[in-house]
Amino acid sequence: MAFEGLSEKLSRAFKRLTGKGKLSEKDVKDAMREVRMALLEADVNFLVVKDFIKKVSSRAVGQEIMESLTPGQQVIKVVNEELTQLMGGTLSKISFSPKLPTIIMMVGLQGSGKTTTAGKLGNYLKGQGKNPLLVGCDVYRPAAVEQLKQIGDKLSIAVYYEKDNKDVKSIADASIKYAVSHNHDVVIIDTAGRLHIDEVLMEELEETKRAVQPTEVLLVVDAMTGQDAVTVAQSFNDKLGIDGVVLTKLDGDTRGGAALSVKAVTGKPIKFVGVGEKLDDLEPFHPDRMASRILGMGDILSLIEKAQANIDEKKARELEKKIRSQQFTFEDFLDQLQQLKNMGSLSHILDMLPGIGGKKLKGIQLDDKQLLRVEAIINSMTIEERQNPNLLNSSRKKRIAAGSGTSIQQVNRLIKQFQDTKRMMKQFGSMDMKGKKGKIKFPF
Repeated sequence: MAFEGLSEKLSRAFKRLTGKGKLSEKDVKDAMREVRMALLEADVNFLVVKDFIKKVSSRAVGQEIMESLTPGQQVIKVVNEELTQLMGGTLSKISFSPKLPTIIMMVGLQGSGKTTTAGKLGNYLKGQGKNPLLVGCDVYRPAAVEQLKQIGDKLSIAVYYEKDNKDVKSIADASIKYAVSHNHDVVIIDTAGRLHIDEVLMEELEETKRAVQPTEVLLVVDAMTGQDAVTVAQSFNDKLGIDGVVLTKLDGDTRGGAALSVKAVTGKPIKFVGVGEKLDDLEPFHPDRMASRILGMGDILSLIEKAQANIDEKKARELEKKIRSQQFTFEDFLDQLQQLKNMGSLSHILDMLPGIGGKKLKGIQLDDKQLLRVEAIINSMTIEERQNPNLLNSSRKKRIAAGSGTSIQQVNRLIKQFQDTKRMMKQFGSMDMKGKKGKIKFPF
């Protein structure tokens, strides 16, 4: 999970501070030494770390902190604020041109996920009420245009390309005319990349930029390359001029050095982050929310937004009625499971919850195979069995296990956990609104 290693180390560093009633300068100094090592091990730029520690230390030994009733928590608050500023302070949105269409030029090296990210961005903007057009200007990489076409088909987004035309500038220029005539208000140009930065690549990108005069130039970099991503960002900004960065594969980057260094080194904000392989796994980058997640405080706001975008409100109300009337079945559970899957990977969802993640989740399989297994077991039941689990005798369980590719033990475990959850829901259904609080087991 993102920032897992860094979160664990920072948590250990601050645990000593929060356990003390009063702090000395030595206590703060020792904690900052651990924070410095944690950031360096997370592959954060050395100069960025040095400046960050200096700012935090100067605030942490101030009178306001030392005389506080909870000095340890005040230090964490300072770190949270400085981490937020380090990553850009506030959300940096896409700039839309007053004169349509808005032109977004995607640039980056090969292998950074540029073409897929162009599609993901189109999907995100479509969800914002825009009518995007994807443009295939990567005329060198084999099957690049075909990949963009397939993505466009999956997302029901139009794709403009010209077969056998290698003149990037003319394709881009023609695509804008096409966008105007077909009422597309956003044009997303997928440009060619190289294995490394060279003069030919930059000259071509500069020519394209001059020809189409994009509203935004977004650089796509792989978060897992750490400081190399920051170096690439700096080079593209110096030679081409960029307006923002999209960090891909953030869900697989346990260190987080790129996310913490890009803004400080380049002066350009991170605008989006890729958090999974699905075409809707692209999120706006909120520095404050990311700082909160790094410090183990979760990201409830993003979780709520994701739930609102993916969970059917009508079905949620129907489920509430069923819980109150104690009619919750395996069919209802399967429906909820499918809506949960629409929100993204389980590990990413749990990563947004306060106090979850890192060390606490070690040893727990979070690759979504458990969700698929549960889905397979329920799909192997008949409609009658889903509605009335009491029908599930040993021969039926054996058939379900064979049909789902699981064991009878796994089927029994799901049934027991489902029954436990149903009993808990029964308590909630019969409980007054001011009743006791309880814990619901996640049934898989």
